[in-house]
Amino acid sequence: MTVLPVAPLPAAPAPTSVRASAPAPAAVPAPDPVGAPEPAYRVSLATCQEDVTAAQRLRHLVFAGELGARLDGPEPGLDSDAFDAYCDHLLVRETATGEVVATYRLLPPDRARIAGRLYAESEFDLTRLAPIRDDLVEAGRSCVHPAHRDGAVIALVWAGLARYMERTGHTWIAGCCSLPLADGGASAARSWNTVRASHLAPEKHWVTPHRLWDSSAHGPEAGSRADLPPLLRGYLRLGAQVCGAPAHDPDFNVADLYVLLSLRRTDPRYLRHFLSLAPLR
Repeated sequence: MTVLPVAPLPAAPAPTSVRASAPAPAAVPAPDPVGAPEPAYRVSLATCQEDVTAAQRLRHLVFAGELGARLDGPEPGLDSDAFDAYCDHLLVRETATGEVVATYRLLPPDRARIAGRLYAESEFDLTRLAPIRDDLVEAGRSCVHPAHRDGAVIALVWAGLARYMERTGHTWIAGCCSLPLADGGASAARSWNTVRASHLAPEKHWVTPHRLWDSSAHGPEAGSRADLPPLLRGYLRLGAQVCGAPAHDPDFNVADLYVLLSLRRTDPRYLRHFLSLAPLR
């Protein structure tokens, strides 16, 4: 997730931190049936700066506090950058406390044009994706609070993402999936060998790392799909493909794979399942 030297982003339009790139969803979904138990978690989009700040605080907790990433944000205790003002921020909250326990940052194509680039262009040359850029949502900065990493929260992240794509009407979603290098790169090499054997995108969608992570020192052995990082495993289950070799991100001590998903490749049963889990508020 290293940001290479590039021109500064243009000023974000409007004073609000989050704007809808499609007609806004209904403010309040239908109430839960009388007598139904209150769900433990709810998914929504950030609607104010306080929501965005809560997401940034969680990101800092996970990326810097847990994973030891070197973050350059201007405010202590927050993971923030210039892209936050252009993005929609998906939030999962614990109902009882209101605490944000999971987040995903989404950059729709209209605001990517205003920003002038995608975040992933700090790590990859995305030239070959030009034909689909007008229909591509960039996803990133995904994290879940360590005390809430259970199936219910993860499912709501996917449910919120599915609902977001349905409401904005876009077909493609892409972003980086990180392979940790804490063990010297052995597990990352096995993961890379696994995905390149059966999950590579067509060459027309390959991207080029600015800083290639070289896995050759670790041999050709592949791992099992179950050993892949959960985010990557989830994307592959939905039909995503990996767009070539990983980039090295020394600030996060990871090798980043660029992953591309067309909803046309996703089993409709998965989409129906996730869309049924929760409305996106």
